[in-house]
Parts: sequence; C-alpha cells; structure tokens
Amino acid sequence: MTNPALTARDWTRSTVAGMASYLDAAAIVSTGTALVLFQDDLGLDPLQIGVLSSLLTLSIAAGALTGGRLGDRFGRRTVFSLTMVLLALGAGLLAAAAGPVMLCIGVVLIGYASGADLPVSLALIAEEAPPGQAGKLVGLSQVLWFGGIIATQLLSIVVGDLGSTGGRLLYAHVAVVAVLVLLLRLRVPESAKWVASREQFSGTDPQRKAPRLRELATSAHLLPLLGLITFYALVNVVANTKGQFGTFLYVNVAGSTVSVASTISVVTQCLGVALALLFMKVVDGRNRLRWYLFGAACYIVAMAIVVLFGVTVWSLATSAIFSAIGGALAFEAMLKVWCQEAFPTLLRATAQGTVVGAARVVAAGAAAVTPMLMTNAPRATFAVLLGVVTAGLIAGLFVGRSVQQHNHLRDDDTRSATAVGDPAQERA
Repeated sequence: MTNPALTARDWTRSTVAGMASYLDAAAIVSTGTALVLFQDDLGLDPLQIGVLSSLLTLSIAAGALTGGRLGDRFGRRTVFSLTMVLLALGAGLLAAAAGPVMLCIGVVLIGYASGADLPVSLALIAEEAPPGQAGKLVGLSQVLWFGGIIATQLLSIVVGDLGSTGGRLLYAHVAVVAVLVLLLRLRVPESAKWVASREQFSGTDPQRKAPRLRELATSAHLLPLLGLITFYALVNVVANTKGQFGTFLYVNVAGSTVSVASTISVVTQCLGVALALLFMKVVDGRNRLRWYLFGAACYIVAMAIVVLFGVTVWSLATSAIFSAIGGALAFEAMLKVWCQEAFPTLLRATAQGTVVGAARVVAAGAAAVTPMLMTNAPRATFAVLLGVVTAGLIAGLFVGRSVQQHNHLRDDDTRSATAVGDPAQERA
C-alpha cells in the first residue's frame, strides 16, 4: 500500500518542532566559540572555560532526563513552548553577560532547555506524521541539526575577530531564533495521539491508569531501553571525541593548522547534509537495516583507518568521510526514529530523554580524559574507540531488529483509528 503524500502542513509542523535540533547544535557550537572570545574581556581562565563547557553538557543531560517525562505527563505543546522561553532567556543572558556568574546561569538555562526540548519535539513529529512517513519527518530534524552547525560556523567567520562582541552576537543569533520558533510553536496544536492516550487512561478505574515511570523497568520496555542506551552512549563517545576534539587532533597530534581542520570540517558537514537527506529517503523503506549495516561498516572503517595508519592529516580526513557516512545512517538519526517506535505514547518522550541524558553523562566523563589520552597515545586511543564503536553498533543492530518487530508507533496508529471509530479497524 502506498503511503499518503506529505502535505505542506506536515513539513511546516515538523520543521517548527524539529528546530530543537537546530538550536541544540547552534547553542553548543556557539558556546565553544563564544567562551574563547569572552576570555580576555571577562577574565576567563582555562579552568573556568572547562567548567562552563562541562556545565553545558551536564545541563543538556539533566534537561533530557526530566523534559521527556514532563512531555509525557503534561503534553508536547506545553513543554516545547516553555523550553523555547528558557532557551531565549538563557541566550539573552549570555549575550549580555558581564561575568562568570551570568555565564553559568545562562549556560545552565540553554543547556537544560535544549536537552528538555529534544525528546518532546521529536515525539510530536512522529505522532503527527502520516502513516509510514514518521521516519522521514523525524530525519528532517537531523538536517536542521546540520543547519544549526553550519549557520553558526559561518557566523563565527564573520564575528570571529570582534572579541567579546562576536561572542555576544553568536548568542544573540540563538536568542532571536528561539523567539521566532516560540511564536511559530504557539500555532502548533497538541499531539492528537498524546491527547487520545491521555483520554484512554482518564477516569477512576485503577485498571486504566496512565503508565508510570517504573513501567520502563518492566521486561517489555527495559530491554529496548538498555539496548538504546548502550548503542547511543558508546557510539556517541566516538562521535563526541571526533567532533569536540577534531581540531585538537589536527593541530596538536597531526601537526597541522586550525584552517586545515576547519576546511575539512566544512566539507564533511556539507556531506553530512546530503547524507541526512538520503536517510530521510530510505528510513521508512524495507531496507532500513541494510542501510544501517552499511553505515555501521563505514563507522568501523573510519576508526580502523587511524589505527592502521596513525594520526595524520590524511588519515583523519579519510576517517572523517567514512564517519560522516556512518553518522548519517547508523547513529543519531536512527536513534531518534527507533526511540519513537520502541515505546508507547505516554512513555515515548520519557524513554528518549533517558537515553539521551545517559549518553550525555557518559560523553562528559569520556571528554575529561580524552585530550590526555590523545596526546600520549593517540593510536592506542583510536584502537579503544574502534572497540567501543563496534560494541555500540552491534547493540544497535539487535535493537533495530526488535523495534522492527514491535513498532509501538504503528500500534498507536491502529489504536487511534479504533478510538475514533474507524469501521475497518473495528471490523478487524
């Protein structure tokens, strides 16, 4: 049966909700650049910059862990509107920061808001998508994520020589976009599937209570939850290492320059956009797992190249190309889709927030020791990363097969149709 065509309304609603990914990327990249630009005027030392960077990561994790649950309890629209308010306030505070205290408060606000927004906005996209099109529309968020990175990098080129003023302009960009997204989101209705699920569990009958948080620990949900945490946390350690410390590797280990590292980064980011569009095209098809396996193989090759040939400019550049393919087909975009399909409506955002939050904490811990390891034993470190990414991708394969057999998003479609009196479903 042919899937229904996507309408302009589908694309608009998914873009407005998916801007969470744009703002998440823009906030992270802006912070990495702005703190460097602030250091002279605001008197920031390396320790303070490190603390602020870690605070951002931990705030994102806290937001994901709590925001998803709030979205399941109080609705997608309520939470993803409030997160935009917090994000705009935090970015505005950072743009006007006069010292470390304001920076700390602003970083906590933008980190928490972006972390809390992601699982809720993705749940709304998946729940409002036409049958058979959820993967494509969830995948759109990954294109927007790349958009946030590229837009911030281009703005950084323009304002990079303006000192603290440049840092303020980077955060002003985040604040303005957050306000615009908030205004657009106020026009987006609540997820119909969330409303139907809440109504299904309303009343005083104890047998009709909405699922509680502890139900994630039941056998039906615990295995996919642990599998997704394992997949995302392990692969994210590798992705975060290459993303956060890419320039460090080119300059301090491979003996190259920042301009070379930046050029290669821009090229791979553009490749990432093209591959994200490919992911949108294939994710809802029957060959999804085959594409995942292809991406997983590329990710493994990306690590193996550096292990075999050492840390050089050419090995890192070649590794970056294979990593871009692996990252597009067997990493975050796939996780976003699996999280929508693996859990029922009233646990969907909670589960995804738990997965993302746990992975961010693991990434923060790994980042603390990465520079030392890369400096003293870069080849051995990549050998460890090769083992880590392989283990994570194997876990993802098992999860993907399980999710394909037990697609709760598809089941929600069936239940929703029955709830509104679909004759065909009632006869079935």
